[in-house]
Amino acid sequence: MEVLFVSHKYPPATGGMEKQSYELINGMRSCAKVHHIVHTGEESYFQFFRKLNSRILKAIHSHPKIALIHFNDGLIAAFSLWHSGYGHVKRVVTVHGLDVVFPLALYQQFVLPQFNRFDHIIAVSGATAQAIINRGVEKHKVSVVLNGIDHQLSSAPCAKQWDVFQRTYALPPYKKILVMLGRPVRRKGFSWFIREVLPQLPEDVLLLMAGPFQHQPTKIEKWLRWLPKHWQHLIMLFLGFPSDQADIRHVLHEGNHTQRIRHLGKLPLDDLRILLTHAHAFLMPNIKIRGDMEGFGLVCLEASMCGTLVLAADIEGITDAILDNKNGIHVQHGNAAAWTTTIEQVLSAQEDYTNKKLAYRAFTISHFGWNKMVKGYAQLFQTIIDG
Repeated sequence: MEVLFVSHKYPPATGGMEKQSYELINGMRSCAKVHHIVHTGEESYFQFFRKLNSRILKAIHSHPKIALIHFNDGLIAAFSLWHSGYGHVKRVVTVHGLDVVFPLALYQQFVLPQFNRFDHIIAVSGATAQAIINRGVEKHKVSVVLNGIDHQLSSAPCAKQWDVFQRTYALPPYKKILVMLGRPVRRKGFSWFIREVLPQLPEDVLLLMAGPFQHQPTKIEKWLRWLPKHWQHLIMLFLGFPSDQADIRHVLHEGNHTQRIRHLGKLPLDDLRILLTHAHAFLMPNIKIRGDMEGFGLVCLEASMCGTLVLAADIEGITDAILDNKNGIHVQHGNAAAWTTTIEQVLSAQEDYTNKKLAYRAFTISHFGWNKMVKGYAQLFQTIIDG
């Protein structure tokens, strides 16, 4: 089969969607003839979207055996609804979460129902699939193919490496390490956890945060303050803006929190592996945010691959990535008491969780992988083309 992939989320930009797009396109080369039109940062997004229709037509004209076009997220698929000239080719779109629940009334009422014009919708989780079905997309057109994970992420514990890491980042010794990782967006629940849960935990707990973070307000952040709250929310969601960053910045410097939290910023991959491998637990304390959702929860799997015990909120697409007592532990979202109790249990019985962590990691390896994801897409594409 011959497939054209279209994506504006692609390396050198980094992120879960960029990684998924890259692995899908390159993985499919083993089972299909692959063509792609992707945004690599060499032109503006405006120019990329403006020229997209003509580029797709050129690709189809140059390669008339292209039988299917895959759009890698709901945004680029929405733009393609106004394209013309290639209606004879099967069209498939992958949706990731926010591109389904984005709370713009025009998008919800007039654009999403038009997704029935696509031949098929692939959702990255059961929660994402249900969300788009709830918005009027025909159920028989929706399938779930879970994201994968790099099996090379694992790292064996090494006391020498951990000593070097502690010195490099000036960490206090003899602390129980909890880790949170990712972009500081509100749905991740970072500032909520710091305010509501951290003060209830034992004094020897050190919370380490890693990921993109600006310690000073940015120009865009200052500009957004002048907008009405509703438009602030919409723009932050659309841009993937770090909407929790200001609150995190505030709580990092208030009360006794300064001695219990460190934000390490974006870490080199090797350092991130060392941190995850030696942490007592990885936390993903997501909370409900109107108009936003966690489509999958790839970072949980990355932590699990490093042998870290994963504690994750029982919410949205996270429950497809982390299965309770299979490769992690679910904690009731937004329930500070539940988070406190679970963390205290884990910290007080580390030896009991050693074997569980090994079993959880083995489950992640056996049930998630980029090859498995690619195989799911390939089988589905072939069925759509044959149908």
